[in-house]
Amino acid sequence: MTANKEKSDRGTSLLPGEERRRSQRVVIRVPVVLEVMMSGQKITAAAHTVAVNVHGAMVLCSRPFDAGTKLEIFNEHSRERASARVTRAPRESAEGFLIPLEFDKSIPMFWQISFPPSTWKASDA
Repeated sequence: MTANKEKSDRGTSLLPGEERRRSQRVVIRVPVVLEVMMSGQKITAAAHTVAVNVHGAMVLCSRPFDAGTKLEIFNEHSRERASARVTRAPRESAEGFLIPLEFDKSIPMFWQISFPPSTWKASDA
C-alpha cells in the first residue's frame, strides 16, 4: 500500500474538521464544570475532558448542550475559568455526551500542560 493510500484510509475515520487541527491534542482527563445561562438561570454540569488543546477540549458530560451554546468552563485542577462555545452537536456514548468546546480565544496554559510542537506527529508503530 502506498503512503498516500495509507493516509487516505486513516482519514476516513476522522470526524469532519479533524484533519485541519490548529494545535496538537493531548489525551488527558481533567475534571471540569460547565456553566450555562438558560432562561435566566445558571445551569452547572460536572464533566471531564477526554482530550485538550490550546483552543479548547472534548469533554464528556451527562447532559448535552446544543451546538453554538456559549458557556463557562471551570478547570477544577487549576481553579481557572474560560469562556467557550459548543462547536457542533454532541455525540452520545455509553458514558454520556461527547461535547466539543472551543475557547473564545486560545489559552495555552489553561490545562497547565506543555503541548507538543505543531510539527510533531505520532508514530504509527
